[in-house]
Amino acid sequence: MEFIKAGNDATGKPVELNYVDYGQGNPVVLIHGWPLDLQSWEYQLAELPLHGVRVVAYDRRGFGKSSKPWDGYNYDTMADDLKAVLDQLDLQNVTLVGFSMGGGEVARYMSRHNGARVSKVVFVSAVTPYLLKTDDNPDGVDKSTFDGMIEGIGKDRPGFLADFVKPFFGVSTLSHPVSQPTLAWNTSIALQGTPRATTECVKAFSATDFRQDLPTIKVPTLFIHGDADKTVPLENSAERAVKLVTGAKLLTYDGEPHGLIVTAKDRFNADLLEFVGAAS
Repeated sequence: MEFIKAGNDATGKPVELNYVDYGQGNPVVLIHGWPLDLQSWEYQLAELPLHGVRVVAYDRRGFGKSSKPWDGYNYDTMADDLKAVLDQLDLQNVTLVGFSMGGGEVARYMSRHNGARVSKVVFVSAVTPYLLKTDDNPDGVDKSTFDGMIEGIGKDRPGFLADFVKPFFGVSTLSHPVSQPTLAWNTSIALQGTPRATTECVKAFSATDFRQDLPTIKVPTLFIHGDADKTVPLENSAERAVKLVTGAKLLTYDGEPHGLIVTAKDRFNADLLEFVGAAS
């Protein structure tokens, strides 16, 4: 395992981020969603380096094999963690790819750190621009939904996560886009996160407003979202977010759920490679 130091926690202990780094070429940095880790990018980590790009992915603090501090699960800190990855690997001409919660890191990094080192960005099933229903965001999701998630995690985290990954991948009584072993594997990945990180990140991705971050993005931007996403509905997210980034493009995947990086992996990989201008 390789680690990047991302500052210290409140007690002075170093926070280290586990990462992988494959291939050669212009770098693509993959930022995973909640409640998973870099393993969720399996089909991208296996394919993208075959096409003349360098691919870096890391475990968010609190998840996977990264350090698991008590605090720091806010988007300013997590954007700083992303900066540590880019700086310490000295990456240039980067394409940032944020999936789900990871889209928030992309948006906050671009505003907080002026898009340093980044040439393109991709938001995949992302939580941007603002999920929470408020007086000035009436089309958002009611706070009770997120409170229920936190309650479920506290009551029976393994049970909650096992149930959560089903709609995540569009699994229902009549639909089975992924296998039972894939569901079990993703549940096991999610359980590597700490209860604290898992619940604090729900608060972060539900209540952070990215409406001021997105307009600061001045590089080519692509949104990819499934129109059958029940986890982060298209109308609450990408359809609104794309209007806040000048020149941004939205690709809507018909019938695809939240976890389209798995269920539509071939199409997604092809679209991503085309966007970054990779070799065929």
